[in-house]
Amino acid sequence: MDGAADGAGVVGSVDAGAQKERVVTEEEWLQKWEAGKTGFHKEQGHPLLQKYLDILLNGRRGLRIFFPLCGKAVEMKWLADMGHRVVGVEISEKALKEFFTQNGLPYREEPVPGTVGAKVLQSVSGNISLYCCSIYDLSSAIVGKFDGVWDRGALVAVNPCDRQCYASLMISLMEKSSSYLLVTVLYDPNKHKGPPFYVPESEVKSLFGNQCEIKCLQKANEFTDAHREWGLDYFLEVLYILKFVP
Repeated sequence: MDGAADGAGVVGSVDAGAQKERVVTEEEWLQKWEAGKTGFHKEQGHPLLQKYLDILLNGRRGLRIFFPLCGKAVEMKWLADMGHRVVGVEISEKALKEFFTQNGLPYREEPVPGTVGAKVLQSVSGNISLYCCSIYDLSSAIVGKFDGVWDRGALVAVNPCDRQCYASLMISLMEKSSSYLLVTVLYDPNKHKGPPFYVPESEVKSLFGNQCEIKCLQKANEFTDAHREWGLDYFLEVLYILKFVP
């Protein structure tokens, strides 16, 4: 459905060119967290993860699951409580500390060896480790590899010029047997500069298609008054499952 909004009454090709040069700095993201402008955070967790959790887990237990650009996602505790080990990365220390305090989880802080200014906040129980740094400071040598990825609000927040670098990093962090749940958004990018950025299926295939089998699981109409205020007339979330091609 590249460039079209199924179920939203919008059909046709969409040019993402208007967003290609858009850059959001780390400082801007930090300011959003400081000012509480975090409408992207879901207090009750994301319904698509709840609905498709079995596909992510694929019958496996005790997985290592990665949350890129995790913010204070409540699903991290949810999965940790199921017996999985959760690793996240987020530039905002405020977001990470709020995650632990709001969930009543004691934690400790440690520097990340070899990465100036980076730290890891880890639950005392050891099953949640959240890195406070740029995602591009991470590597498999630092965080290891993962059996599962929940990417909601990450790829769509990455600056378009950095997407290839981001995708290459994510692929390098995936075990060959991993399951990667990816949420993208569709809307008219000529009416909103982002973030979140418009990411059509053709872009997902361009970024991951050489390494992964890609399947669209669901397209959900998530249009709200906030999107109307942005000047949009439709807004879709699209969920994909990515798996390495054998």
